[in-house]
Amino acid sequence: MNANLVELWDAYSDILWEPSDHKNTCKGYAYELQSIIESHRIKKFDAKLIDKITGSLRAKGNKNSTVNRKLACLSKLLRKHQRNGEIDRIPEIRKLPERNGRIRFLDPAEEAALVANLDAINECYGLLAEFLVDTGARVGEALQLRWCDVAEGHATFWETKSNTPRTVPLTERALSVIEQRRGEIPIGPFSDIRYANFRNAWLKARKRAGLGGDPQIVPHILRHTCASRLAQNGVDIKRIQEFLGHKSLTMTLRYAHLAPRHLEVCAEALNKLAKTKDYRVQ
Repeated sequence: MNANLVELWDAYSDILWEPSDHKNTCKGYAYELQSIIESHRIKKFDAKLIDKITGSLRAKGNKNSTVNRKLACLSKLLRKHQRNGEIDRIPEIRKLPERNGRIRFLDPAEEAALVANLDAINECYGLLAEFLVDTGARVGEALQLRWCDVAEGHATFWETKSNTPRTVPLTERALSVIEQRRGEIPIGPFSDIRYANFRNAWLKARKRAGLGGDPQIVPHILRHTCASRLAQNGVDIKRIQEFLGHKSLTMTLRYAHLAPRHLEVCAEALNKLAKTKDYRVQ
């Protein structure tokens, strides 16, 4: 099968990806990459072609993080093609270095303004936003929550990005949200909400709250806000990792700088040593 990338997508996408917005995004990646390599066929895929793709994406203004996501989609398709015995080898696709940019999170006033404006559009959107801030859940994880997943003050998210279920304790506010939604719909607390509708409402609420000029204020900022508040209030980084369901500690370490107080022990140790050795400040 000397296929191109679009043909690989048609053959393998339903096997490799569950129906989701992420799958739709990856489809766009496959078509974009095919337009870069034009008529090139998979049998001739080599390192030079990876370099061509990388250079073309960068020339279009893609950051390394975006290039990595697109190359990850390509790698997934090629690996499946290789496992099926259709190609002998695939080129090495190295992950490009990514710079940890500034993490934007909401302060209490911004959160209150967004929730109030979401409430004005539809109360269920405001409740969802409050739940996301207090659980650190992704929007998709919350929408997939079922009533049987909420018990004894905890919520279990089964549909996660890392494919690993996690259970988190619920705050008083999150429990209040659950109780307000109970009886509204039989499947789950937020199963009547469509992501596209929530996102549209978010964009309107953001503008009405006077935050329309900040492109970083997207629904995912609610997850960042949760992680940042945990770090700022002294929760250790390992527990934050488990609470958020990060597969790698590297992801969670982005919030470590928000907890400078955990470094105070270093200054205390140096002070103690200075007193013991009778050091003098020069």
